[in-house]
Amino acid sequence: MGGSKKYITAEELKKHNKREDLWISVQGKVYNVTDWIKQHPGGDIPILNLAGQEATDAFIAFHPGTAWKHLDNFFTGYYLQDYEVSEVSRDYRKLCVDFAKAGLFEKKGHGVMYSFCFIAFLLFLTFYGVLFSNSFLIHMLSGALLGLTWMQISYLGHDSGHYLIMTTNGFNKMVQIMSGNCLTGISIAWWKWTHNAHHVACNSLDYDPDLQHLPVFAVSSSLFKSLNSTFYGRELTFDSLAKFFVSYQHFTFYPIICVSRVNLFVQTLLLLFSKRKVPDRFLNILGIMVFWTWFPLLVLSLPNWTERVLFVLTSFAVTGIQHVQFCLNHFAADVYVGQPKGNDWFEKQTAGTIDIDCSPKMDWFFGGLQFQLEHHLFPRLPRCQLRKISPIVQELCKKHNLSYRSLSFFEANRWTIRTLRTAAMQARGLLWEAVNTHG
Repeated sequence: MGGSKKYITAEELKKHNKREDLWISVQGKVYNVTDWIKQHPGGDIPILNLAGQEATDAFIAFHPGTAWKHLDNFFTGYYLQDYEVSEVSRDYRKLCVDFAKAGLFEKKGHGVMYSFCFIAFLLFLTFYGVLFSNSFLIHMLSGALLGLTWMQISYLGHDSGHYLIMTTNGFNKMVQIMSGNCLTGISIAWWKWTHNAHHVACNSLDYDPDLQHLPVFAVSSSLFKSLNSTFYGRELTFDSLAKFFVSYQHFTFYPIICVSRVNLFVQTLLLLFSKRKVPDRFLNILGIMVFWTWFPLLVLSLPNWTERVLFVLTSFAVTGIQHVQFCLNHFAADVYVGQPKGNDWFEKQTAGTIDIDCSPKMDWFFGGLQFQLEHHLFPRLPRCQLRKISPIVQELCKKHNLSYRSLSFFEANRWTIRTLRTAAMQARGLLWEAVNTHG
């Protein structure tokens, strides 16, 4: 250790892992981000999940090159004494540099324009079918088109949440509020809150909110231990009700997914009217009010309550295909319990994701998220680039003997149902044991 540099060990760094005393290391330099988490655009959860750790790979994944200059403001003067870079991380960082030099993070193609036009066309057909036709079949088809519209809008909102799809931050935020809050009724603030946590803690049963669906679903028997959710700050109670639901989850999965959008509406309202600090709360609430104005009016334009109910159920069921896809990407992948670690970023992403193999002609339908691993490793990469880099990611996984799973849509469904059934059988055993014990 030459010069006048000051060093701390990884063990000493771990002591600074609380909200009121939060340090992280990036490329061996130690930063105090205790105050910064209050302003962090990605929210406080991602930083808290990596508190007291070396977090270089996660920092590289989520931040453009312009973010590096801001780190100096938080430098403690300490360097990490035992800082080492694994071969996997070295190769991953080299890929990030190569992609940046090739301009892949800036080359967004014309996908955004096409998406806007397609969404506008689908909305036109939906409203036209409801307002200017008396046909029951046309009304149901309009409901299906609205569900497809919501899928495409969600992909656009997802893109805008990870990188600039517009020319400025202001226009980008406008698209987020329009696409999320106004057109789908789901708050972009809620999405950022949960989604950023999911990316950092991919498939951690107690840190990743995307796997915390008790009492309805459980992807692993580890959830039977009533784990504490660090995300929600409460216990994921596995009680008798949860045992009953989980025991039949491989049968109820698709029916529940068909109406799961209701849960997203509820989660949005719970966040926006909570005491938690919510960025742009007023804009988010205003956008939700817009949705709950036009959507009920559209539904009430139908001639009777039978058609109204069926229209809503049809739209929910079609957009449920997207919710199924999100589950396919993770439910059957590897899970773990505990805090995500900054020093095995690449390995955790490969273990916790499953790609969906499809024709390039179907890329529009899956919104780029069929390349789930590629997206998790390079979340700022425009979706039009994901298919191009897929072979490179596959080669890197092969080089380091890491799993790269790419399944057909049918096979991914089969894997997911098998995972749910395995947990269901284990829960059913506990359920019958409880019944026999208590008579």
